[in-house]
Amino acid sequence: MLLSGGLDSTLALHMMKEMGVDVVALSFKTPFCNFDCGRGACGGRIGDTASKYGVEWRQLALGEEYLEMVREPKHGYGSAMNPCIDCRVMMFRRAKEVMKEVGADFVVTGEVLGQRPMSQNRRAMQVIEKESGLEGLILRPLSARLFEPTLPERMGWVDREKLLAIHGRSRRVQMSMAKEVGWRDYPNPGGGCLLTEAGFARRLRDLLSHVRHPDQNDVDLLKVGRHFRIDASCKLVVGRNELENDELRGLTRKGDLTLEVVGPPGPLGLLRGSPEEGVVPLAAEIVSRYSDAPKDALCEVMVRPWGGEVRTLKVKPAAPEDVAKMLI
Repeated sequence: MLLSGGLDSTLALHMMKEMGVDVVALSFKTPFCNFDCGRGACGGRIGDTASKYGVEWRQLALGEEYLEMVREPKHGYGSAMNPCIDCRVMMFRRAKEVMKEVGADFVVTGEVLGQRPMSQNRRAMQVIEKESGLEGLILRPLSARLFEPTLPERMGWVDREKLLAIHGRSRRVQMSMAKEVGWRDYPNPGGGCLLTEAGFARRLRDLLSHVRHPDQNDVDLLKVGRHFRIDASCKLVVGRNELENDELRGLTRKGDLTLEVVGPPGPLGLLRGSPEEGVVPLAAEIVSRYSDAPKDALCEVMVRPWGGEVRTLKVKPAAPEDVAKMLI
């Protein structure tokens, strides 16, 4: 079964175990996961749940193939850059492969009809089942009685009378069930994906319009700092606090430049791309703008190429209106 670590999938697992169904839990990690407090697939939450119920837990990472899907999803995007239908098709296709590997008979998911507008409406669910090759083999215990009986129901492997008919975005029923089971500490039911966030979506659109084949490092960089499009070939990322400065240092790679004001406290800037003449001084002006250096006087900025010789520039901090024009 697909186990995200959220309330719905955990309840689905609980229901299956109550019916005596043998379960192998499967979770996915995409480049855009944004789990509550890191307790989803990125942390130990799913492992704790699987251990509690005594089920085998497998994790699968979706990497380059996922990024390519996000660039050109067959079924388009939701409100931001979220290709929810294509995402579910990819996950269910991989689940089908695992199903065959472990000798499972069907797939279980915590999906609720009508809960998410793009991927959990009836038509979308039918498309996902068909394109993943799992028609009649996806059991949704929380909404099963709103659908035609699946193979496991028809075969008597699960008791349809014990399945539910939850519909819509409210999670009152699920939260009531959790209370009855005795759960007090469970993740935010709304759990999330960065692709649904408008600000992140703007950064991703910018990346995809300038980099044909971004990698995981490019995506991780989107999650940190303030982003500025300097020109078609260069982007500057400026840390907002010491933690982000450290993250930027960790993401720096060959070809990047880092910029830091000498003396007054300030952020780290990471310049990525192929800077033409004038780009590095402009980046230095932006970095100094967010430092404690005087805004009306020259300040010194240290420029450090990856594996290269450090040099310094004297620049005046950029004007707010000029900075705003480049902010992504």
